[in-house]
Amino acid sequence: MANSWVQWLLELLVKFIDLITFGKMLRGTPAEPELTINVKFSRDLTIPVKITPEMTVQKIKQHLSSDLNIPPEELRIIFAGKELLDQTVLQEFDVGDQTVVHAVKHHKSPTASRQTSISIPEFSAETTCPLSNSIIKLQLTDKDRKSLGTTVDVQRIHFFVYCMQPCAQLCPGKLRVRCATCQQGTLLLLQDPSCWDDVLVKGRINGTCQNEGCSGREAEFFFKCSAHTPNPETAAPLEHVKNNFQEVPCIACQDVSQIVVVFPCESSHVICVECFVNYCTSRLNERKFVQTEELGYTIACPVNCRNSFIKDPHHFRILGAQQYDRYQRFATEDFILKAGGIFCPWPGCGAGILLDETMSRCNKITCSRIEGQGCGFVFCRDCLQGAHIGPCQEEDLAEKDLTLAIQREAGPGGSESIFRVDEERANRSRWDKSSRLTIKGTTKPCPKCRTPTERSGGCMHMQCGRCDLEWCWICQTEWTRDCQGAHWFG
Repeated sequence: MANSWVQWLLELLVKFIDLITFGKMLRGTPAEPELTINVKFSRDLTIPVKITPEMTVQKIKQHLSSDLNIPPEELRIIFAGKELLDQTVLQEFDVGDQTVVHAVKHHKSPTASRQTSISIPEFSAETTCPLSNSIIKLQLTDKDRKSLGTTVDVQRIHFFVYCMQPCAQLCPGKLRVRCATCQQGTLLLLQDPSCWDDVLVKGRINGTCQNEGCSGREAEFFFKCSAHTPNPETAAPLEHVKNNFQEVPCIACQDVSQIVVVFPCESSHVICVECFVNYCTSRLNERKFVQTEELGYTIACPVNCRNSFIKDPHHFRILGAQQYDRYQRFATEDFILKAGGIFCPWPGCGAGILLDETMSRCNKITCSRIEGQGCGFVFCRDCLQGAHIGPCQEEDLAEKDLTLAIQREAGPGGSESIFRVDEERANRSRWDKSSRLTIKGTTKPCPKCRTPTERSGGCMHMQCGRCDLEWCWICQTEWTRDCQGAHWFG
């Protein structure tokens, strides 16, 4: 009896092991992962194409040929301002699910071809774009990854954006380009951008649009969030947010953080994102933001250096929705007061009123109801009490002084001392490219022939003068679309 039970248990165990082994065999041969890209041939025609890791541009052209009734050799695939070679494996580059690439029909004109063709390197299947040896490998904590909303390789990211929807937070960004005339991504660039002005200022970079019927030449750059797909919406670039390759300590807490904000002052003082949020919040509480003619309502670096104002108010969205709403309200109030305006004194209203020429000569002010704003209260501009006949009462004038003081004075104090920075701490927190060990000189060897190549300007796209290899200054491998999207310049 005992032997039969043992035999039964052994048979059951063998079946269980066979089942596990079969499951492992099934899991050991997974189906190849697929992505769907959207190939846009015209404004009204977009063809979805499923690509596998081994699919080349030539195979994509063959797939499109049957749908478009155009020979594959007459099709050109354009992505991020560059034409892709037939042997290019598209999934190796900076594409994700639902990425849009453009296809145009190649018009066989030798003259036009010589004028508009842009040479790009031949990419190998082994291109993985590793980090340059000149950049110290930075480790990213789970908290940092969560704050970025993605698990992408942040060590190679040079662009950051504020994604409004669906992320509603600071995220890594991708740089893209299109024709400013037809708004299509069919523009072939004549040169790469080398600085933020090339990207943010219109008319700095030109190209040749390949869209039939369009003669546009001006490039229009835009950014997208890398943390989610599909991502049809553009995202606001944050030019002061940088990857801390140089391991500069924060000017406030002196910790070395992965992602930092670099102020545009001559010393380029560095502050981590968490301290930037605390710094801006405390200055909001103290009403210490400054209204400037060119930049609007903004803030300088904690050392209060000259020319250190944050240039784009989108950076203040990092503070969160509640604090950003306060920022917008305070900015509006400050603008109205500096323009000689006044606020409605009625409790619960507080609408800003800009005084026209007629109202400026009259003491009687009406808080008009316009587009849901205003309460209709009529008051005296001298004492901020209800409109009256005759001179203002002395107690009413005293009440006005108190009201204005409350409007203008800082909020809760005591936080200003947190950001009083001594000279030694400020010197340690400078984005000083010339004195950091992570930047080893101005030349690097060509990855192919080892010829020293000097970087001129801000573009990361290098070309060896000896072997003509096009390579990435950051990755020190052949130039890829991944490099173009993540760190075209910096």
